[in-house]
Amino acid sequence: MRSEYDQNMRTTISLDDRLAVQVQRKAAEQGLSVSAFIAKVLDDALKRHTAPPAPPFRLITVKGGGLQPGIDLDRPRTLDLDDDETAFGTRPPGS
Repeated sequence: MRSEYDQNMRTTISLDDRLAVQVQRKAAEQGLSVSAFIAKVLDDALKRHTAPPAPPFRLITVKGGGLQPGIDLDRPRTLDLDDDETAFGTRPPGS
């Protein structure tokens, strides 16, 4: 029993004369029909496709005097607690 995925899609493509001659020649060399050759070439090309490399990462910084006294970037939660204390006048219980 054939499933819907076993069926071939029929389509028409337009090739310029030079390309059509090359496709016919290569198909004949490989003992394939033009249709089978085009399907094989497209399948191979799609399997080879890889994502383009990511652009290089560039960190943009600004001038400044570095970290302010008392700032420890290894303990970012402390920054949140300091902000809470400034905004609400107290630290949450257990901190």
